[in-house]
Order: sequence, then C-alpha cells, then structure tokens
Amino acid sequence: MTLHSQARMSRETSPAARLPRVAVCSLLGIALLLGGCATRDPQDPLQPYNRAMFSINQNIDKVVLKPVATGYRNVTPEPVRRGVSNFFGNLGDVWSTGNDFLQGHVAQGFNGIMRVSVNTVFGVLGLVDIATPLGLYKQPNDFGLTLARWGLGGGPYIVLPLLGPSNVLDTVDTVANASFGPSVYLFHDSGTRYGLFTLNVVNHRANLLSTTDLLEQIAIDPYIFTRDAYLQRRRAEVRAVRNTGVLALEPADDSDEGGAGAGPLGNGGSDNGDAGGMGTGASAPAAASPPAVGATR
Repeated sequence: MTLHSQARMSRETSPAARLPRVAVCSLLGIALLLGGCATRDPQDPLQPYNRAMFSINQNIDKVVLKPVATGYRNVTPEPVRRGVSNFFGNLGDVWSTGNDFLQGHVAQGFNGIMRVSVNTVFGVLGLVDIATPLGLYKQPNDFGLTLARWGLGGGPYIVLPLLGPSNVLDTVDTVANASFGPSVYLFHDSGTRYGLFTLNVVNHRANLLSTTDLLEQIAIDPYIFTRDAYLQRRRAEVRAVRNTGVLALEPADDSDEGGAGAGPLGNGGSDNGDAGGMGTGASAPAAASPPAVGATR
C-alpha cells in the first residue's frame, strides 16, 4: 500500500472525518423519529399508509371515475339516475333488514321487510320509492354495526384500495356483503354482477359530483376532513345501535346529490348496498369523500 493511500485512509477514519457522517445520520434518525411520533395518532395509527392510499384513490378518481361519472350525468336524465339509485337502494335495504334481525331489532326488521316488499312489487323492482311516502322509512344498517352492537370495537381507521374510508369492522362488513349480499343470490352470472356493480359506482359518483367539488374548495387537508367526517359519523352510528338500539328512522334524502339509494358516500346515510355485487356500503361519510374509485364505501 502506498504512503498516499495510507494517508487518505487515515484522514477518512479520523474522528474529524467521521463527525459529519455521524451528524447526518443522527439528524436523519431524529427526523424519522419525529415523523413517526407526528403520525402516531391513536385514532389513525396507520396514517402514513392511509395517506398514501388516499392519494392513490384520489388520483384514480380524478383520472378515471370522475370523468366517466361526469359524462354519465351529462347524458342521463335525472329521473333515470334517481331510478338507478332507488334500485340499488332497494337491494341495500335487504342487507339492512338482515342486520336489523341480527341485532335483535324485530320491529325494525319487519319495517325493512315491508319496505322492500312494497318497493319491489309496486315500485317496479325498486326503481320507484313507494315505501317512504307511506311511512316505511329507510333504516340504514350493516354487519359492522351488528358486530359493534354486540360489543366489538371498530379497530383502527384504514383507507381501503378503491373503496376508501373504513375500519376493521367495516372491512368485515365489506367481505360479508361480497359473500352473502343479495346480489350473490339474485344474479348468478358474474358478468351481470360486475356490470351492475360498475353502473352503481358510476351512478353513485355522479350523484356526488357537486358535493366533492365543494369539498375540494373548502378542505385545507382533504384527508383529515374525510377521516374525521367518517369517524364522527361512525361513532354516532355505533352509539345509536348500542344505547338506543337502532339508528333513528327518518325519511331518506331525495335530493339528486344524495338521492335515495345514493348512500353517504358509501356507504346518504349509509345506504348499505350490496358491496359484493353492487352495493354502496355504509362506511363513508355523507359529504366526506372525494370518493375513491369504488367510493361506494
């Protein structure tokens, strides 16, 4: 080894030479530690992942779903869109009714049976909402609320790919809906189910165009706004099923932007559609999302 090489190695291994490297590594370590502490929110422990997925969902919505929904809204008359919303809302009422019984709410379950029967028979398979004017109001419900009713906690907040805001119980509801929802039994052909699911997603997104445009204008941090709206709504629903037994019965919102069956996002007030085939689910807040691609949660 030459003297020149030995001298260079001596300089590189000297304390003075190592000091800048140690300082840089220390600063990076501190930055990572502070970053971890900053995102260690008890209600949102998965925030780094959630923010990343929220951003991906927003980008997909911006590039694909929103333009398609805008075109659909421009060419589809409002009465037709309302009929589509009512149809999927009627399927969602089937899921809600089943969960009413699972929660031990027999009277609400029979209200759901009557509502579905009236809308299916006299409302042409649910295209027209006949039941609401008769006082048979929509009773949003889902399997996540059933589990909460019997004491299970919701678990951490999580943003699902394409579906948007959720938590552990609502994710279980999504899986249960996909496996046992009414569309699984009504539509045996997978192509039909996928086609109806796509129609529901596009129609639902079209109904929310004005809401999400407003959100983009007023929300400083759309992620925080969406998360807090979802969590606040879900906590209120869980309190209702635990304390008073059921969610308050009330007339459905007939407006075009949150029309019957349009759901909250996902999932007006939790218009629990059949997530597995075409539903809207019940997880997302009414005004909270620029929905993700499925934004039917």
